[in-house]
Amino acid sequence: MTNQNRVDMKFEVVVIPVSDVDRAKAFYVKLGWRLDAEFAAGDDLRVMQFTPPGSGCSIIFGKNVTAASPGSAQGMYLIVSDIEAARKDLLDRGVEVSEVFHGAAGEYAGSDQPFIFGRHRVGGPDSEHGSYRSFASFSDPDGNGWLFQEVTTRLPGRIDSSITSFATVNDLASAFRRAEAAHGEHEKRTGQRDANWPDWYAAYMVAEQSGSELPQ
Repeated sequence: MTNQNRVDMKFEVVVIPVSDVDRAKAFYVKLGWRLDAEFAAGDDLRVMQFTPPGSGCSIIFGKNVTAASPGSAQGMYLIVSDIEAARKDLLDRGVEVSEVFHGAAGEYAGSDQPFIFGRHRVGGPDSEHGSYRSFASFSDPDGNGWLFQEVTTRLPGRIDSSITSFATVNDLASAFRRAEAAHGEHEKRTGQRDANWPDWYAAYMVAEQSGSELPQ
């Protein structure tokens, strides 16, 4: 099947189990998340949908929407470009959130709650402030577990090459700087100024986002 015939599959909703719908609603309102929908069908069904700021994925909870045990949803990631600012925002809203932490290199055991690098948490952000390496965690009143993960530069291959976009302003600025440097090397190799540089820049951006070979 070619890309032209591919059917998009957009991951948009996660159902989380809660024991008290009103208490959960108050918590996610307190987080500042957008309330997209709230409806009920008699006394048997009640559904709410919330969306975090800037997210393409939402959560749904309510009465009789899942048989999972309240609090059993764990390891739900919220990607942020500035983890300290994200953490401060929650603290300012009166929400309890962990200190920023990172994983211990090569250590995956320990009593801490699990995260992407295992269970052993080391206090403070990653020492080199590497993208994908710093975390903070919090839970809703039922114990459903959320993690902030700081991503400042995306790994290649994460974005569809047919739709070139950047997750943050920092991502875009970094891409332009890399493109400028690469274009300078390109002109050195060819020995002439490239009159068609806008098209070259566009090709560079698409190639970088898709992880494909960069233009020469």
